[in-house]
Amino acid sequence: MARIILTRLLAVVPVLLGISVISFFVIRMIPGDVISSIMGQDFSDPKLEAEMRAYFGLDMPIHEQFLSWFGRLLHGDLGTSMRSGQPVLDEILERLPATMLLAVSALVVSVLISIPFGVLSATRRNGLLDAGSRLASLIGLSVPNFWLGILLVYLFSVTLGWLPSQGAGNGEGGLTQLKYLILPAVTLGASLAAISMRMTRSSMLEVLNQDYVRTARAKGLSERVVVARHALRNSLIPVITVLGIQAGALLGGTVVVEQVFSWPGLGTMVIRGITQRDYPVVQGTLLFLAFFYVVVNLLVDIIYVYLDPRLRSGH
Repeated sequence: MARIILTRLLAVVPVLLGISVISFFVIRMIPGDVISSIMGQDFSDPKLEAEMRAYFGLDMPIHEQFLSWFGRLLHGDLGTSMRSGQPVLDEILERLPATMLLAVSALVVSVLISIPFGVLSATRRNGLLDAGSRLASLIGLSVPNFWLGILLVYLFSVTLGWLPSQGAGNGEGGLTQLKYLILPAVTLGASLAAISMRMTRSSMLEVLNQDYVRTARAKGLSERVVVARHALRNSLIPVITVLGIQAGALLGGTVVVEQVFSWPGLGTMVIRGITQRDYPVVQGTLLFLAFFYVVVNLLVDIIYVYLDPRLRSGH
């Protein structure tokens, strides 16, 4: 176990280094910069523009800018926003709870839908429920998040008026605030549920054909006990891997959904940073999301080893 954790931790270093290099240079490939974003196209004062570039360090060669930023990064400094003047880490921590709430809610929606229906679909193979589940998962994989979000807003907000369409309900009561969460969580969780449901079904079908499951049935155990005690745990190993990958990617994957529902999270922060050419915000947020993704995958690997004794024994 310790060797596996150490190996994964060592793999984090080149991943984060690569993300830092890519995020730094790719954002600068977009035409324009923060100075042109602030001054606008109709305002031109070469002296003021030169002073602002020197203030933000944009007058230095690109490699010197990178070394300066990377040196601060090694000391835990993600930089300062060029637009708000606030430390990037403070802005991330301010918006992180909203994104975490949305991501966790979407993951809960995915689990509550995918695992029960995946198991039922496998145990009732080729039945009506199985056909309906497979059709639903196919639709969930095919429909883009933004389009599903717009449909849900039109149905439940515009037509029926049951749920709010935008915002997070900050400052309102717990139950009222929950209404703001339902539509974005369902929108984001639907596509995740489609993937997990298909994985659960295929994994369960494979496990149900194993010898130890047939032996358990031959002993006279009820089908419920066979499925719950003998088949489900082993079938969940690949499902947990998929859920772990989804959980790691969810923080970054909320970008589109946050835009549709005006959710005040990291996704809208990144889009704003790209639009305004706020380099430190984009670089710091992408690096933070990459670090979170790596940590979640490390936890998934640990759970995977715990569930599969063969990995602990080295076989």
